[in-house]
Amino acid sequence: MSFFEHDVDIGPRKRLRMEENHEEMPLGGAKAKGKVVDVSIVMPVYNASSWLDECLQAILHQDFTGSMELSVYDDGSTDDSRRVVEGWREKMERRGISMVISGHKSIQPRGVGFAKNKAISQSSGRYLCFQDADDVMLPLRVHLQYKMSVLHPRSLIGCMVRRIPEGSTERYTRWINEITQDQLISQVYTSHGPTVIMPSWFCSRHWFDRVGSFDEGGKGVPEDLLFFYQSLRQGGGVARVDQCLLVYRYHEKAATHSVLEETIWNLRVDFLQERVLCRWESFTIWNAGKQGRKLYRSLSPANQKKVKAFCDVDENKIRKGFYTYEESKEKPKPKIPVLHYKEASSPFIVCVKLDMTGGVLEENLHALQLREGVDYYHFN
Repeated sequence: MSFFEHDVDIGPRKRLRMEENHEEMPLGGAKAKGKVVDVSIVMPVYNASSWLDECLQAILHQDFTGSMELSVYDDGSTDDSRRVVEGWREKMERRGISMVISGHKSIQPRGVGFAKNKAISQSSGRYLCFQDADDVMLPLRVHLQYKMSVLHPRSLIGCMVRRIPEGSTERYTRWINEITQDQLISQVYTSHGPTVIMPSWFCSRHWFDRVGSFDEGGKGVPEDLLFFYQSLRQGGGVARVDQCLLVYRYHEKAATHSVLEETIWNLRVDFLQERVLCRWESFTIWNAGKQGRKLYRSLSPANQKKVKAFCDVDENKIRKGFYTYEESKEKPKPKIPVLHYKEASSPFIVCVKLDMTGGVLEENLHALQLREGVDYYHFN
């Protein structure tokens, strides 16, 4: 069952002027008429026809009273995505939502970053609302995120989400919805990625232009994480509307599955070193197991020397007394002490997975009266 009951009238597909490189000229939209709108909904599309009707109907149901535009860029779809999108033009424009649509007909898709950049460049909104073609925005989304973005023009604005199918990525979904506003900044180094998820982003065009465009490296490039980190480097903030405004769909064809875990790991390590470890004279890695040791080996030589100890709760690891860095070319090879966490000293980089210890990790951190974002940062 869909989220909205609707009938779709598919009109004849318009013939578009084509460039020699198979790039279509944008058709319609406020920009072509020399107008500026309040919000442009930015939607890259690639083989999304089975979800588009539901997605577009939800846009039609937005209760935002300002001016809106839907900017769609088709990244070489081989299904009938383009026909479905075109079929909604009359309904959208009758609702007062202008549409600008373009795309390319190359054999290979050019990637999510490329498609997003194209959709943004052909749009005219003062604010940008990012929408994935397989997700569904709830009626208050544009209204509430617009209000928050006006108050925080240098921030990426997110929202709470409902994941479908129900129960998929349960821990991840709980993290998206339950981290605090302070943790939106302190937990940017975890493996979950951006603390406000890309399909929920909303920001001012001015801030997007300040940060720069998305990376266009294509498949396997985490363009959202790269942009998120760059926004933070530029002094940008992160905020979240604490209300569910998006139905976030999980499926195996999602572009995120093409990004290797090791790619994300390396970006996270580099950002942690750049933003946190460069400020610390020494620190402790909380976890003497596989993940803690991997983090140590991934650090620069200068930051490896700052590791004063590993700490853990595992008596076997503690009894051994130290970790020997066998891959080191130094002689003698570095030996890092392994301590019980109560005997270790802050600051800490915590390499224990969030929400996996039944609250024990959180209780231990609290018992030591440690402050997240000051005395410790979560990495896993």
